[in-house]
Amino acid sequence: MKSTEKDSHTIESLESAASSELGVFKDPAVAEYWRLKYESCNYEGAPFFDPEMVWTKNEEKKLVRALDLKVFLWVFFSFCSLDLVRRNVTRAVADNFLDDLGMTTDDYNLGQAMNLVAFLCAELPGNLLSKRFGCEIIIPAQMVLWSILCICQTAIKNKGAFIAFRVLIGVSQGGFIPDNILYLSYYYTSTELPIRLAIFWTAIPLFQILGSLLASGIIEMRGIHGLAGWRYLFLIEGFITLAIGIASWYFYRAGPTQTENKIFKTKPWFNEREVKILVNRVLRDDPSKGDMNNRQGVDFVSLFRTLKDYDLWPLFIQGIMAFIPFQPVTNYMSLILKQMGYSTFMSNILVIPGQFWFLVNLPLVVLFSHYIKEKSICIGLSNIFIFPFILALVVLPVTTSHWVKYVLLIGILAQPYTHAILAANVSQYSNTVRARAVGTSLYNMCYQVGSIIATQLYKSSDSPNYTKGNATILGICCFNIAFAFFSKFYYIQRNQQKEKKWQQLSKNEQEEYLRTTKDQGMKRLDFRFVH
Repeated sequence: MKSTEKDSHTIESLESAASSELGVFKDPAVAEYWRLKYESCNYEGAPFFDPEMVWTKNEEKKLVRALDLKVFLWVFFSFCSLDLVRRNVTRAVADNFLDDLGMTTDDYNLGQAMNLVAFLCAELPGNLLSKRFGCEIIIPAQMVLWSILCICQTAIKNKGAFIAFRVLIGVSQGGFIPDNILYLSYYYTSTELPIRLAIFWTAIPLFQILGSLLASGIIEMRGIHGLAGWRYLFLIEGFITLAIGIASWYFYRAGPTQTENKIFKTKPWFNEREVKILVNRVLRDDPSKGDMNNRQGVDFVSLFRTLKDYDLWPLFIQGIMAFIPFQPVTNYMSLILKQMGYSTFMSNILVIPGQFWFLVNLPLVVLFSHYIKEKSICIGLSNIFIFPFILALVVLPVTTSHWVKYVLLIGILAQPYTHAILAANVSQYSNTVRARAVGTSLYNMCYQVGSIIATQLYKSSDSPNYTKGNATILGICCFNIAFAFFSKFYYIQRNQQKEKKWQQLSKNEQEEYLRTTKDQGMKRLDFRFVH
């Protein structure tokens, strides 16, 4: 019996070993510095901070599984709701949408561009509202609002109404993605977050597939009660997302220490020990996650400070440029297929193979990046992957078979989407809650700038082959591949510069620096970029 107890104790100790690593908190002075920091900003996790706490691997795994079910799963459903509404117009054009509203493809481009401009302008204000009043309040409100707007699109009758609704929907959805990245960062470590974000963004291809299947059926309802098929599309999908939005008032919670729901008067999800594990495992991974409380707003000084953080600029540039090459094809695929002579039904169905491979390749590239411990070069993989397909579209004659063009377009749609790696990098590099809240918004704004550029590459004067547009896309693709290697070199150089300055300090000077430095976030000499 004693032997069994001893063996059990030994196993428990081994299980605890990995989870008892103190990280930066192994230095008592550093631990005390952060304790005072957490208390001074009224960080909600401060009462649970324990730099010497030990827990088992099994306890942590069990909690992460609980987070995936209680937190992440509903965040994923919420993003599905966003993507269903913001992209259903790309499926509506496979019906008689443009003709019914008396619009050209250039008018459609204008509406899409205005949607993205509105989305971009609302991005930072939406994120700051969420930071000030809480993700669990702002995110469900956004979802209900855009669902109502989607339903109201059923009544549009001309180009002006189309553009107005595209703008309103863009405003209602602005800030949603960085809000959710910030929300997930409360619960997950820097190694866990990229995998969740990869799954998060699988909502795009998943609901492109499901959306195409839904659209192919719903659009066939045209003529019922004298309504066009695309009007039923907006109506039905709007009610689907409205149901998800209303349910979100229940599923979103304030944070790991505040998982009770005051509206529905539910009990907390976790007991006191579990809350302590959740708080301390995140802080040991990144102590900066407690340097603001979850109701503390970001002021203009903090905003300007983040804008000056030039170490984020390579990520922002990639946010603008990296995903332009595939977006024109994504936005126009159904319309291109219809111009090739396919029916409305087949135009939606034939898009699905590319969306399926997009769904497969997205998590694979993130897992590959995680496995080889390489980020910067992996970000360039999406452009490396689609380069031969774009090159073929440019060099092949316009008389090339429709089926050959279709295969090339599917290859572009199937790209390994590296958005999750970039977004996770912004979150990790920020190294303060302030920079993380603002930086993720700025990054997503950069992405929207790229999306706006992408809407202008396929012109009606260039249809149906879009020769000039594809040539432009090829040039952007080459730039993106080169810039991925440049960013790798840049962060290597920055780490070397920091290490050189750090090593020039004596042991006492290093300890003094850790206690007294006014450097914040990525400017700290003890911070290194994971590239």
